[in-house]
Amino acid sequence: MKNIMLVFGTRPEAIKMCPLVIELRGRKEANVCVCVTGQHKSMLKQVLDAFSIKPDYDLSIMKEKQTLFDITVSIINEIRVVLEKERPDVVLVHGDTSTAFACALACFYMQIPVGHVEAGLRTYDIYSPFPEEFNRQAIGIIATYHFAPTEKARENLKNEGKQPSTIFVTGNTGIDALKTTVRGDYSHELLKWASGSRLILLTSHRRENLGEPMRQIFRAVKRITKTHPDVKVIYPVHLNPLVREIAGSVFEGEERIRLIEPLDVIDFHNFLARATIILTDSGGIQEEAPSLGKPVLVLRKSTERPEGVESGALMLVGIEEERIYDCVSNLLEDRELYARMSSAGNPYGDGKASRRIADIILGKN
Repeated sequence: MKNIMLVFGTRPEAIKMCPLVIELRGRKEANVCVCVTGQHKSMLKQVLDAFSIKPDYDLSIMKEKQTLFDITVSIINEIRVVLEKERPDVVLVHGDTSTAFACALACFYMQIPVGHVEAGLRTYDIYSPFPEEFNRQAIGIIATYHFAPTEKARENLKNEGKQPSTIFVTGNTGIDALKTTVRGDYSHELLKWASGSRLILLTSHRRENLGEPMRQIFRAVKRITKTHPDVKVIYPVHLNPLVREIAGSVFEGEERIRLIEPLDVIDFHNFLARATIILTDSGGIQEEAPSLGKPVLVLRKSTERPEGVESGALMLVGIEEERIYDCVSNLLEDRELYARMSSAGNPYGDGKASRRIADIILGKN
């Protein structure tokens, strides 16, 4: 019996770790413990409920106006007690969050092996995205197992000197999640509101985009609705008060732009499946949308997911109003471009990543 702990704390992590929890809990050779940090408390609960997962531990570290200092210190202090009690054989963390970094650091202090799910993503610009690029590189130094979603991610890890025998290309667990969440008979009042229009689904929340970059993004989106009367926009607004303030000031009174509360994972994935275009600065959506045949315009200066850009499923459009407006307009007006992007396919996996990771951890690969 192998004692396996999974630790996550944000909504995007949960979406990608819940399929792995379910897979491991179905293995009789695994004793599974789930610890959530509550870095994103309410949004995290939405995902746990959607996958019917009840954590064994909830550190509940989230507090109002928390900083990176608060998150990191709180997690290290709180998780120490859990690790000392459970003494897992391996701890699995995901991606590039402060939860993943702080947990990996705590495991290092206690000499507990770490498995890094979604390893090897890189921009090699330590401040872009911030603090995620540092987090994932730091976890890579600590990890015993590197579960890379793509061959390019494996090459990054090999070039950094990681032992090839510790690197495994598994695909991305986020693709696994889509198999259980996207439904053909799904309906929603907002989708009825958008019926007959081309729907743009917008997400924007990244720390480095706060302030003027986000204002430029939102101004470009507003201009699109002015010049393309058949377009409607749905924007599930992040809970960050700064994001909400900027969104309210730019989009106030816009009849064809709906600002809504964050969607649970089932709703969100089904909105993705029914959108025409995705505008996002998220990482996970860059991986999910191509499986659904949806062109993605990435609202960032760089992406650690270049495979999607190279395949043609993603377009890196930056954070400047004019370029965003031009790129969205071009995609709306150029049918051949739209067809190429929507049929490019998904380079991030086949929906079997969780099974592969479980096999590796349990010595069945």
